[in-house]
Amino acid sequence: MVPEDPEQPGVGEKNGVSDVAVTPSKTARPTVVRKKFAKPPVKVACLACRASRTRCDGQDPCTNCASKSKSCSYLPSKRGGPRKKKTSTAAETLAQQDGVQSGTVPPASSGFDDSAGMFGQIDVLSIPGAGLRSLDFPSDVHAMFTDLFVPNSENNVHGQMEPTPSPSAIPTRALVRTYGSEDAILNAYYDFIHNYFPILPPRVEPPAPDRPLDCVGSFTETPSEAPILVYSPRSPLSLAISAIMALVPHPNDLEPSSPTSAIRRRTFAHTFAQMANAAIETDCELHASSTYPSEALSSERPLLDRDPFHVRTPVELESILALLVLSIYEYNQRGNLLKMRYRAGQALAIALDMSLHSLGEEVDEFAEARRRAWWMTYYCVLQGSIVSTTPLAIVANDPQFVTPYPRFSADPDGWSVLIQAQQVLVSATQFIIDLNKCLSTRTNMHYIYERMQQLDAWASSALAQSNLLPIVPQFMACGGATEFTTAQSLRAISRIKLSSAQIKVHRFRAFSDLPIFIKKHCDLTSTDSNVAMSNSTSKNGRSQSGIANIGCSCSVGPIQLTPSDYTSSTSSVSSDPQPVSQYPFTSGFPYSIQHSAKMCLRASLLISRMFYSLPLPQPLLDNCPAQQGLHILPNQLPRTMPSFACCLMQGSYAMLMIFYKARVETQLSPDYRNDSTPKPSDRLIEEIRKGLERIIATVTNYAIAFEALDGMRDEIQGAYHAAFSQA
Repeated sequence: MVPEDPEQPGVGEKNGVSDVAVTPSKTARPTVVRKKFAKPPVKVACLACRASRTRCDGQDPCTNCASKSKSCSYLPSKRGGPRKKKTSTAAETLAQQDGVQSGTVPPASSGFDDSAGMFGQIDVLSIPGAGLRSLDFPSDVHAMFTDLFVPNSENNVHGQMEPTPSPSAIPTRALVRTYGSEDAILNAYYDFIHNYFPILPPRVEPPAPDRPLDCVGSFTETPSEAPILVYSPRSPLSLAISAIMALVPHPNDLEPSSPTSAIRRRTFAHTFAQMANAAIETDCELHASSTYPSEALSSERPLLDRDPFHVRTPVELESILALLVLSIYEYNQRGNLLKMRYRAGQALAIALDMSLHSLGEEVDEFAEARRRAWWMTYYCVLQGSIVSTTPLAIVANDPQFVTPYPRFSADPDGWSVLIQAQQVLVSATQFIIDLNKCLSTRTNMHYIYERMQQLDAWASSALAQSNLLPIVPQFMACGGATEFTTAQSLRAISRIKLSSAQIKVHRFRAFSDLPIFIKKHCDLTSTDSNVAMSNSTSKNGRSQSGIANIGCSCSVGPIQLTPSDYTSSTSSVSSDPQPVSQYPFTSGFPYSIQHSAKMCLRASLLISRMFYSLPLPQPLLDNCPAQQGLHILPNQLPRTMPSFACCLMQGSYAMLMIFYKARVETQLSPDYRNDSTPKPSDRLIEEIRKGLERIIATVTNYAIAFEALDGMRDEIQGAYHAAFSQA
């Protein structure tokens, strides 16, 4: 993330604190005008606040750690004394842009009086990559910028310094989940990854007890120091899998949620990921390129001389599969959408070079592995387009993609259901892109109406197919089938994706009766000059602060909302059947506002139930000494590989928008203050509350392992608490 220009005035407003730049003269020292409620920075910073780049209050424990029930500890500073004071005009803006929001959410003032602010808090859930916390902006670099945003103050002479902790404040046993052999890593893959991301064929060997090493190699007290590995995996795939496994807390870690443990897991995971990338480069290297480049093009690719990671997967496929795992790692752990798409694109290039897209019906011991390698590569390429709301780099229904689908013995149609769900969702994402273009130009709306009908019918048909239970023998239904749990999991993931597609298709129509939504999302009431200004503003949106300036993926330009929008919103809800008839585009939609709103509600509730129903990892345990001190219960182990976490945000967005509408209608009723009898809207609001709680529980489980999802959890929790604090 590029820091904002500290010399640009008016961009430092955050949480009620506004720093206004005063241009210094050659003889006068710079001054900063600050509101009286701004607090000067403290001289202490705990490890948790430093890791999340959140402002610390210096207490023991600090307010942030106390509110999140986290361990609050301090490490000594190695910066060699006080830092030099610098001047800036954007106090705290950059320091909070790339970090995680605090879980402590202040209650709403009173109902929906501040509707613009609340709508902005809901609307931010729908932007591409919403809530992802990026770890690719190093904390050390971030610390260099921290002092730039410390205003001049006589009470702040030395800036922020870290205290020396007591010996008891430093955890002594922050272990990382690593393994001592390829077989142990493969066993862990089936325990923690396969049910959600089946890139390999079924197990060949029976399940074995999960036995991570009870040591972490050579380490000093600094958790971010590069580790010395006890065992170095040999394959790019085993290295990539080790990167994911290092993020899952070790069973004997006494404080798995402590900042020290989180940083240590992060360091190990990134070390494995970098080693995997290096191994992939080695596998793809032509040895003649460095010695006889003229002969390299005419030489065949050398055979890889190592044992296969999986006996039924050719060694040459391991680089492709490693790139797929790394693609999900970049999204869920690093929060880097660009690298997510780049890794998937690398895998696609290798797969096409191997002609994995045009395999026939041949049956041999490697046929299933090749089919899974191709279709999971296809899946990841489409997923990169979905989460970033960008056009596809391939043709989704390219007639050259003729490789047969893989098969589950417990569900022969499971793979076709998953791939079709992915195709529907990526088409719905393209619909959002097209809708945005048509609204901004006010042309070709008939195409949007027709495409909306086509996608609605396709999504409904695919969802009905995903609900059909597979016909399997009785012994398979009792758990005797290979990959039975994996097949059930992929069916649930397919329903999540199809429901998310329905929300994308219907959400604009569902909420177009709210002028707040219309004004924010398409600015159709503006004159041509204002439209041009809106488009110009959108290009500079990243330099503007404030939640009301954030647009969703179908937004034309960010619009500053005012409290008066609430008045127009409430009046519009009470004036059906045509609350926004002044907008000519509304009459052409093939579905009514009520129908689209119901579709969004049903889809969002189904998303919350399906996420919550996904299986939890259940590794085999034994009584070996390495696991006698188990501190993580099986039901506390995180699910992994949530490449479709954006569907959580879509579901939350739809439920909160329906909640907004229901609450406004309730407050507009004549007997709102006097009538205590239950209303239909009360039941609806309770269903939404339960759905949001399921989603929060799900994303909290994912965030045990994946740091980038911390931001998603905090975004949803913040909107949830703001909505229900007065309910």
